[in-house]
Amino acid sequence: MDSPRHWDSAAVPDQTGRVAVVTGSNTGIGYETARVLAARGAQVVLAVRTPAKGEAAAARIRAQHPDAQVAITECDLASLESIRTAAADLRSAYPRIDLLINNAGVMFTPRQETVDGFEMQFGTNHLGHFALTGLILDRLVGADGSRVVTVSSNAHRLRAAIHFDDLQWQRGYSRVGAYGQAKLANLLFTYELQRRLAAAAEPTIAVAAHPGSSNTELMRNLPALLRPAARLTAPLLFQNAAMGALPTLRAATDPQVTGGQYFGPDGWQQQRGHPVAVRSSRQSYDADLQRRLWTVSEELTGVTYGV
Repeated sequence: MDSPRHWDSAAVPDQTGRVAVVTGSNTGIGYETARVLAARGAQVVLAVRTPAKGEAAAARIRAQHPDAQVAITECDLASLESIRTAAADLRSAYPRIDLLINNAGVMFTPRQETVDGFEMQFGTNHLGHFALTGLILDRLVGADGSRVVTVSSNAHRLRAAIHFDDLQWQRGYSRVGAYGQAKLANLLFTYELQRRLAAAAEPTIAVAAHPGSSNTELMRNLPALLRPAARLTAPLLFQNAAMGALPTLRAATDPQVTGGQYFGPDGWQQQRGHPVAVRSSRQSYDADLQRRLWTVSEELTGVTYGV
């Protein structure tokens, strides 16, 4: 059956019997993604840094959908130790995982480092998800129709490059440049993972999405010079978190999705609108760049993949 022209949450098929892990799901786009999946019958795991906030989010979902199956797993993507503990908990609790949605992230932060000494945006948005995915991938590859969905951003085009000579931005720091690097890394990771899954003839697929411009907590670290412009343009460009979650939901659930696709809003400059398949930047499709980043990510995290 063809997908509707204006795809929305009503198009999400029944998810009964499926297990979905969503990182950063106590608020914003991650919360809306988890809420819709739970409403459609999925057993949803909120993988969050702060368990109390996760419990509050789960309570909100259950208040709207009393039959929702929602669990909490503590996972701080800025700590490899926390990621390994979370992965062990997930592996113990779920012999099969159907959806891993790598949604959590930080944006435009002042220069900080993760517990392991990585620049915060690169360490959380890319390396944290790289490690988590690798540690639980065997729970996905055995599940027919399983997917790894990673949330990128239009910012992967914005002053974006992978600075292999200074990945941690120790020789000068740009909030915007570091965020662009992290979001470009999300796409390079997705495309390389898809290539490896396809080569291994696995049924699991890797897909990416971006929310356009969405009014979420991520905007709290917007540089001061950009805040007045953001306030002025917000009514025209920004959409709410429920709309911002639609590209992720389509990537995760539309039966017609194929591995390596990228979904974003269909409006002007992909800022807002209903989700459609879109193209990412030219450099994001560079296979040599994808492989090089993959190798470095394995070295930095100590996590290797079986595909």
